[in-house]
Formats: sequence, structure tokens, C-alpha cells
Amino acid sequence: MIAVAALALAGCGGPSSDSLQEAPAPVPGDSSSVEIGGALRPSAKDQASTGRQETVTGQVAITADDPVAVGRQIVDKVDSLGGRVDQITEQPGSDDQDASSSLTIRVPADALDRALDDLRELGEVTSISVTKSDVTMQSQDLDARIGALTASVSRLQGLIASATSTADLIEAEKALSDRQGELDSLTAQQRSLSEQVALATLWIDVTTTDAERPGRGPDNFWEGVVAGWHALLSAIKGGTVVVGALIPWFGFAIAIALLVYGAYRLRRKSKRAPGPTSSQAPERDEAETQ
Repeated sequence: MIAVAALALAGCGGPSSDSLQEAPAPVPGDSSSVEIGGALRPSAKDQASTGRQETVTGQVAITADDPVAVGRQIVDKVDSLGGRVDQITEQPGSDDQDASSSLTIRVPADALDRALDDLRELGEVTSISVTKSDVTMQSQDLDARIGALTASVSRLQGLIASATSTADLIEAEKALSDRQGELDSLTAQQRSLSEQVALATLWIDVTTTDAERPGRGPDNFWEGVVAGWHALLSAIKGGTVVVGALIPWFGFAIAIALLVYGAYRLRRKSKRAPGPTSSQAPERDEAETQ
């Protein structure tokens, strides 16, 4: 027993040279994950490789002497940046309305700052509002679903090719049609999302600098007279419109009144129709007896 114990102690002696060997140090610049504090964490290079996707939208208000001309200059600026104009509305100035332009433009997201600088050169920018929305998770979800559906479509195509019965063929073709339709829908959503990420959307309103501010009243006697005269003309114009709108109703009401009055007169006449009197009744009886 003493000999066996001695042999066991010799086998369980100090740690071997293999167990004392240190783990190799990480190679500088290696993009793989390294162990830190007992947990695997991605290196800085891996974090940089996972890009964040954002959609950018904004609203810009500009005042200028000639809003229509500025709107056309904005179109030229957008073309030079490689973007596009989705919508443009021009309102020339008139006696009743000030000139204005309204545009919806799409410019490359990385050229947004340059586009805003160009807008500042065309007029006085009174307000800017830019919003960024993170769509990274949405994009990754679309990619995963598209990948799964693509694999499913490939498997179904293989089943169709190797189908041995008509029933199996019909069932596989129906499933393939459903999968393909869903795949096409997701692919279209992915293209739309990618375009929203690549191109920033800006809604731009250009108004004239001569536009009167809301609530601004006349500053002197003459402006008060002019304002009163315009108010009188507006009131007359509004009253004329109201009278014109009420004329058909007046005509309808008069026609109904005439019909009611005619029916009333006919009823009165029917009640007043003369009948045989009591003095004429005996004479008629004597004539009949003779």
C-alpha cells in the first residue's frame, strides 16, 4: 500500500511544462475576437465594420426677392449634386397672393451639408429642421428574411424538378408561388429602404421677402384709409356672393309658397259652391207632381 501511494504521488506531482505554457499573445491588428476578462468581445476593427444605416429627412424655409427664380436655381443645384427633384410647385406673384415655390428634393446623404450650404447662398434661410432615423435593425431583418426565402425558393425548385407525382408537383408549385411573391415584396422593400438611406429628403418652401407678416396693421392714416377701402370692397364682394348663392333658395321658397297658396284658394272655392235653397225645394216638388 505504501508503494502504491508513492507511485500515485509521483504521477500527480507538480504541473507539467505543457500546462505552464502561456497562451499566445494576440497579434496586433488581428480582426478576430480576443478574450478579455473571460468573455469574448469583438475587436475595434469588427465594430467599425458594422455600419449604421440612417434615413435623413429635413425641412427648410427660405425667403428671397424672387421665389420662383430661386426654386429653379435649386433644381440646378440638385442636378449638380447628383440628386433629383420629386416635386415642384411655383406660384407667381399676383395682387391677391405673394409669389412662392415649394420643392421636394432628394440629394445624396453624404452631400447633405453641401446642399444646405448651397441653399444659404440662394436666399435667407429662416429655419432648418433635419431628422435622422436609425434603420439598421430593419435593414438586417430584411436581409435575413430575404436570405431565408431565397434558400426556400431554391429548395422548392429542386423539389419541383424531382417530383414523381402530380399531387406533389402541384403542392410544390403552389408553395413556390407563395414564397416567390413574398420574396419579391421583401426585395422591393429592401430597395426602397436602401434608396432612403442613400438619398436624403428635403422639403423646401421659398417665400418672398415682401410678404406681410400675419397681424400687421396699418402704420399711418393713409394706410388706414386704404385698408378700410379694401375691407369695404371685400365686404361688398362677399355680400354679393352670398346674395347670389341665396337667389336659387329664394326662388324655390317662392315656388313652394305659390303652390301652397293655390291649393288653399281651391279649397276655399270648393267650400263656397252654392247648393239648392229651401225656398226652391217646394217649387221643384210641385213641378214634379204636376
